[in-house]
Amino acid sequence: MGSKKESNFINMVLTLFLVAAIAAMALGGVYVVTKEPIALAKKKKLEAAIKSVMPEFDSITTKRVADADGGDSLTFYIASKNNEVLGAAVKTYTMNGFSGKIELMVGFLNDGTINNTAVLMHKETPGLGDKMDIKKSDFPTQFKGKNPANFKLKVTKDKGDVDAITAATISSRAFCDAVQRGYDTFKESGIRSQESGNSN
Repeated sequence: MGSKKESNFINMVLTLFLVAAIAAMALGGVYVVTKEPIALAKKKKLEAAIKSVMPEFDSITTKRVADADGGDSLTFYIASKNNEVLGAAVKTYTMNGFSGKIELMVGFLNDGTINNTAVLMHKETPGLGDKMDIKKSDFPTQFKGKNPANFKLKVTKDKGDVDAITAATISSRAFCDAVQRGYDTFKESGIRSQESGNSN
C-alpha cells in the first residue's frame, strides 16, 4: 500500500511538472511571436508622436539629456531641415498623475515655444483625466504656440494660465508638470544653439 501511495505522488508531481513545462513553452512561444510586432507598433507610435509635435523636418538626431529637475534623463529628438535645427521633440514625464506616471511628447521650437504636445502613456480615469488626450478634448490645444517663459504652466486654480479639465484638476496639474519638466530641460540643454548633427 505504501508503494502505491508513493507511486501516485510521483505521478502527480510529474504531471504537474509536465503541465508547467508545456505552459511555459507556450508562453515563451507567444512572447517570441508577439515581441517584434509590439516593438514595431511602439516605434510607429513614437514616430507619429514626433511628427505630430514638430514642424516638417528631414532629419532627426536622438540625444539623452539630464533632467533639469534631477529625475530620469529625457530623450530629445532634435529635428532639422536643410541642416538647420528647428527644435526638439522631448519625451517627458511626470509621476503626479491621478493614477501615476504620465508620458508626453512635447515639441519645442528653438525659442522655447511649444509647437504641439502628444500623450504617449497614461492611466488616468476614463471620461475625466483621459481628456488630456487631443482625441478626447481640446485641452492640449491651449499649449500650442505658447512659450513657458511667459505662459505659466499651472492651472488657473494655482494662479497659472492653464484651464484645467473639468473634474480632473490633478491630471491637468500633472500634464503641466510634465510640460514644465520638458521645457526646463530643453532650456538648459543648449539645443537652441546646436548645429544639426547626423540623422538617426
